Amino acid sequence: MNETTGTQHKPTEIRLKREEKILEVDFDDGKSFSLPAELLRVESPSAEVQGHSPSEKKIIAGRRHVGIMEVQPVGHYAVKLKFDDLHDSGIFSWDTLYDFGTRKDEIWKGYLAALEANGLSRDP
Repeated sequence: MNETTGTQHKPTEIRLKREEKILEVDFDDGKSFSLPAELLRVESPSAEVQGHSPSEKKIIAGRRHVGIMEVQPVGHYAVKLKFDDLHDSGIFSWDTLYDFGTRKDEIWKGYLAALEANGLSRDP
């Protein structure tokens, strides 16, 4: 664990690719992840999305084309993302971004299954 940030993983570089709607993150262990804005938006760690318990988590539909407008540092442990649908209340810690990177396929499949089970769509 990094003593100054309280996180296990620390990025060495973060790149916002606006046109591709991707956030790329390179970590100090050599791993690199390409995270789609849609995934980051619908899984935002904000209370607005996650609620205050697992049973309160909201399924966010209609975000197929969402982009990231801004990446703001939060101390030495996270970033705040501002999406073009104006959602900006989630703080993405380095460990959260690393987790999203390592479990991207699993998280994505769960999201698609939740949409289908609730008769929702990725399209606006």
